[in-house]
Amino acid sequence: MSAKQQILLIGFGNMGQALVRGWLAKGRAAATIRVVDPVPTARAVAAQLGVSAGADFGEVAGARAAVIVLAVKPTQLATVLPACAGQAAPDAVFLSIAAGKTLAALTAGLGRAAVVRAMPNTPAAIGEGITALVASPAVNAAQRALCTELLAAVGSVAWVDDERHMDAVTAVSGSGPAYVFLLIECLEQAGRDLGLDAALAKQLALATVAGAGAYAAAADVGPAELRRRVTSPNGTTQAALDVLMAESGMRDLLARAVRAAADRSRDLSQA
Repeated sequence: MSAKQQILLIGFGNMGQALVRGWLAKGRAAATIRVVDPVPTARAVAAQLGVSAGADFGEVAGARAAVIVLAVKPTQLATVLPACAGQAAPDAVFLSIAAGKTLAALTAGLGRAAVVRAMPNTPAAIGEGITALVASPAVNAAQRALCTELLAAVGSVAWVDDERHMDAVTAVSGSGPAYVFLLIECLEQAGRDLGLDAALAKQLALATVAGAGAYAAAADVGPAELRRRVTSPNGTTQAALDVLMAESGMRDLLARAVRAAADRSRDLSQA
């Protein structure tokens, strides 16, 4: 992306703020970023970051944007889309992180075809997220590269070719951090139930999940092999896994949970 190309960010909640912090950390000039958000506290955060912000487009007037990032709630899009279309440069791409809104719904609201739909997740707040993206047919290679660059500022990026996969993406990685947070919560509580001090139980649970994830990411084998390597026959880990891997145990429970999330994502996208 050219250092002079303009980014217009509509909505400055947690994810919008994570994106701007990531862009600035990667060396993008604050002067190339403009934010529109009606919430005064959100605009105050933008000001602290040195980014121009206003309650409406008139307050952040400037050159037409090369990319318009839609970071509003899905229910706000019907109002936002017609208004923001006029802020785009002729070859602009619209990048939406509004959960559940399909490419068809976005292009219909914009009257334009160069649209990318993205599903980031909350670890983006510390630059450790992952975002899956899917593009409308009119998105060209340069626009795909631009969207990749913008989302790579907050973590890993993966493209999918079929938009139908976005429901599964939402269920696995979009909602996935909540499953991991629940695991940490349960480990911590189990430690306390066994008599550990609350602070120690929390420390052990957090470090174990964070360390295991980092180890799995760095390993040259899959998680099943890592699990086997840490499990001694008839040992303590085996005793725990006999419970977790029993019929209707953790595998079945997590599979049902992810499917429920995917089904709900599908329902929301059709609403």
